[in-house]
Amino acid sequence: MRLIRSILPTILVILLCLNMAVYAEAPQRLTPELAEVESVKFIAMTAAVGICAVAAAYAVAKVSVAAFASATEKPEILGRAIIFVGLAEGIAIYGLLIAFLIWIT
Repeated sequence: MRLIRSILPTILVILLCLNMAVYAEAPQRLTPELAEVESVKFIAMTAAVGICAVAAAYAVAKVSVAAFASATEKPEILGRAIIFVGLAEGIAIYGLLIAFLIWIT
């Protein structure tokens, strides 16, 4: 396990440097049309992350209140109720994934 922890960051840095070298070789000319497309991509990424973060915060607030309310009546159900809080937090992760997918296209 220690070997993986020490080798994995090194491999990631090497792959990142190789990726940057590929982009450095191919010069991109920024035309007004390309600039507009890129700006719309960043606006879409911001909207995806922002909307999903707000939705996740709302879901976690509602689910956690319900989880603790049910746990006061029946304490053994708390462990199962916390799982739903974790599922609600996953909404924010989905927003990040969509943003990354927009970024790489």
